[in-house]
Amino acid sequence: MHEIRLFTDGAARGNPGPGGYGIILMTAHHQKEISKGYRYTTNNRMELMAVIEGLKALKRTDIPVSVFTDSQYITNAINKGWLNTWIKTNFKGGKKNRDLWEAFYEISKKLQLKFVWVKGHADNEHNNRCDELATAAADGRDLEIDEVYEGEHPYDE
Repeated sequence: MHEIRLFTDGAARGNPGPGGYGIILMTAHHQKEISKGYRYTTNNRMELMAVIEGLKALKRTDIPVSVFTDSQYITNAINKGWLNTWIKTNFKGGKKNRDLWEAFYEISKKLQLKFVWVKGHADNEHNNRCDELATAAADGRDLEIDEVYEGEHPYDE
């Protein structure tokens, strides 16, 4: 059976501060890198945005996807069922990043996903490459605006 492997990482300088994400999409025969930077955001938002944007970049929804991330925030939310509880309780208690979790939840309904935690800054070459992409994006010019985050936490140059 074919499988798509999605490696993701997010970064923020200062947290909050300039941020970025890095993505590697892999199949048996192809590999694609994606990254984007934002002027004011958080590490967790970039980690989650990387997953969402990686899934949005898929051309097919009928192939299982293994998502590799060094974010325990993401793997625990999915694998331990936290997200399902947050959805059922309407994010009671002010859980952070509701906009992104809801976007992920909608995308995830159409896919066969498995989440795998990998140790960051270790020996996984794809995770290390995603980290390079994310930090380069965060350090780049012409950064995008994380509209929801900046709406809740005004950006002050």
